[in-house]
Parts: sequence; structure tokens; C-alpha cells
Amino acid sequence: MGELADYLINNDPSFSRSRLAARYSDFRSQRTLNPDGYQANISAWRQALSDLVANGKISHRGSNPDHFVLKLDDSLPRSLEYKEFGQPLALGTVVREATAGRDFIPLQDFEKSQQSIYQRSWAGLPWSVMSWTLRQLGVVDPARGDDKLPTGQYVIVKNMEAAAKELGDLMAGKVSRFDRVFSRAQFQKAFSAALVKGQHLTDSDLDVLLKFLSRDKEVIEYDGKTIRIKGSGEQSGITKEDAAIASLKELTESLKHQTDLLNTRIDELSQTAKDAVTKKNRVAALAALKSKKIAETSLATRYATLNQLEEVSAKLEQAADNVQLVNVMEASSGALASLNAQVGGAERVDAVMDRLREQSSATDEVSAILAESTGEPIDETALDDELEAMEAQEREKEEEETKSKEAEEQKAHDEREAAEAQKKLDELPDVPAGGEEVRLKEQTPTSETGIANLAI
Repeated sequence: MGELADYLINNDPSFSRSRLAARYSDFRSQRTLNPDGYQANISAWRQALSDLVANGKISHRGSNPDHFVLKLDDSLPRSLEYKEFGQPLALGTVVREATAGRDFIPLQDFEKSQQSIYQRSWAGLPWSVMSWTLRQLGVVDPARGDDKLPTGQYVIVKNMEAAAKELGDLMAGKVSRFDRVFSRAQFQKAFSAALVKGQHLTDSDLDVLLKFLSRDKEVIEYDGKTIRIKGSGEQSGITKEDAAIASLKELTESLKHQTDLLNTRIDELSQTAKDAVTKKNRVAALAALKSKKIAETSLATRYATLNQLEEVSAKLEQAADNVQLVNVMEASSGALASLNAQVGGAERVDAVMDRLREQSSATDEVSAILAESTGEPIDETALDDELEAMEAQEREKEEEETKSKEAEEQKAHDEREAAEAQKKLDELPDVPAGGEEVRLKEQTPTSETGIANLAI
């Protein structure tokens, strides 16, 4: 199984094992028999090829893989070969469909075109129209015969659009013109590892991307050496100021790199001198110290030059910001003049305010007149008497309700006490039967007087 086939199966849901038979089949006949299935296969392969290129999986003869350019040759079908289904049988149709839809653009056409790729042309016609025209001319019948792969190099538009979006996100907070100007080398160093996740752009990628950003997206100005990411209200084309800023930034970066190297060199020479002293090698120690002194002198010169360049850079950046500030202020003054003209000047405002005050006074006067009472006077004493009578009636009602509530509570209390007394009586023991008769029988005159208890 080819390495690319294995990658797609493990990373692309559109190439799950249940769909491989459809993807690897010769589905050209489905263009008319099953248009939905045909488009699904075309879309899956187009997306797969774009992802393979973006992730650097397609290389050409051992060279570093490009991420915006697909290089097609006979090795690609072999890399996509699957042990059960073999090589994809309609890969050529996929490339032709992608080319017709302007998703893939031949590299030569892309480089030579003077117009934006987003402008419509005959190449943007649907494949069904193109294929019908070609069949009528007897050139090709795309549904018959072998599906020959159109070899060559093709620019992947989708990948470049993703990189352009990433660049826009990275530069969104860069307002100063100084931050938006680069030499080609600076641009490559700053963004080669940032625009495609986990990948580094090649020189070919950079050439294609810069042309795409300048001609098709119109987000940068580029003259082959200097790059400026466009800002609002800036003139078109690379100016002398842009070139000067790019050169200054590049020289500053070069000096910083040199100072880093010299610092490392000085540290190494210091260690060499120490080692020579340890080994009692006076000659080597002196030579190392002499070289160190030369390096320190050179480093001091580099730092002095670097400080001067940084001062110049600060002045240039300040001047560029001042230009932008003046442009904004000029535009603002024009806007203020236009708005003031619409207002009509101070005299017109005074007249408007006078009319407003006059109409406000008239409104207040009308409101006061409408608020005046027009009915007969009301007897306030009668109202007070009626209110007092209503309040007395309400108090009597409340007193009756209170008395009624108290009576009900007293009645309930009496009933509870009666119930408790009855409960206590019920709990007393019963009197034994015949007890009263025995007591009466025993009470005789002698017993009552105590004579019966006397002894003779």
C-alpha cells in the first residue's frame, strides 16, 4: 500500500474503509448517472490532494515539499495505491475538474497571468459545458478510455487562501507602517513557519504566495524586493520610504546577529585563555586574550552602529506615524467642515434656538391654561364630613369583627375546658356494688354511740 493511501485512511474521514471502493473506482460515468455521487468523489479527492500538499506529504524527487504547488507525475498514483483497490482510476478527472473550477491552476498560467485569478474566464466554465464543447470538437470524451493524469505543476488556491487569512490574523494589530514593511528575506524569516501549521515555506511557496497576495488578494504591495502590507489611506506601490525602512530593518537585524556571534566568540576566547593558563601555555593564553580584545573592539563598534540605527529607526517610525496622524487630522477637518456647513453657521443655530424657546414658551402657556379648573367649587367641609362618617363606619365594622372573633375564641376555650373535665371524670374508678347497703346495715344505735364496743 502506498504511503499516501495509508495517510489518507488514517487522517481523512472521507477515505474511511467503507468509502474506499467508491473513491478508487472509475466514477466518470456517474457524471450523468449519479451527479451527486460524482461530485462527492470529486470533492473528496480535491480536498485530499490539497491537504496532502499543505502537510508536505507530496515531494518531488527528494526535494523539500511545497505547500502551495502540487507537482503531478506518474509517481503520485503509485503513492496512492491501495492493496485491495489498486491505484485510483479517475484521478485525472479529479485534476481536470479542479482545474476547470479554478481550484487548481497550472503554475505557468498563474505566473504569467496579468489578471486576478478571481476574474471569470473560459476556464471557469462548468466541466459539463467544457466537456461537451471538447466532445463536439472531437478532442476528448472524458467518460471513455483511460483516465490519463495531466502531469505538471498546479497551484492550490485553497491552501494560499488559508495562508493569506493566517497572515491577516497575525498582522491585525500592526498599525505602524514601520511594522508593516519587510524585505523579502525578512518576510520569509518572519512568516515561513507561521502561515502553514507545522510547516516551513519553500522559496517556491514564497514566490507563489507573494504574487497571490499582491495581485489577487491586493493586501500587499510588492516590487520583488520590498513588501508592504497595505494600510488604509496609503498610496499604491512601494515608495522610497518603504525601501529605506526595509533596508534599515534588515541592516539592524544583521548587526544584532553579528553582536550575538561576537559575544559568543568573546566567551569562547575567554575560556580558551583560562584553559591555556591552566596548562601553563603562556603563548596560547596571550593569543586568545589578544583575539578577545580584537573581538571586544569590534563588538563595541557594532553596538555603537546599532544604537545609531535604532535611533534612526525610532525617528523614521515616529515620522511615519506623524504622516498617518496628519492624514487622519486632515480627513477629520474635512469632515468637520462638511458637518458645520450642514449646520449653517452660528446665526442659523441662534435663529433655531430662538424659535425653539418661543415655541417652548407657547407650549407652557397652553398647558397652564388647560390645567385651570373650569367646574363649580367643591365644598371641602362636606367632603371631610363624608370621609369621617366612612371612617367611623369602618371602625365599627372592625370592632364588630373583633368582638365576634373574641366570642368565638372564648367559646372554643370553654368547649376545650369542658372536654378536659369530662375526660378527668371518665378516668375516675367505679364505686363497688352493694357498698352503701353494708355501710347502712352496720350503723346501729349502739354502734353509733359506741356502746357496742364496751366490755362488761
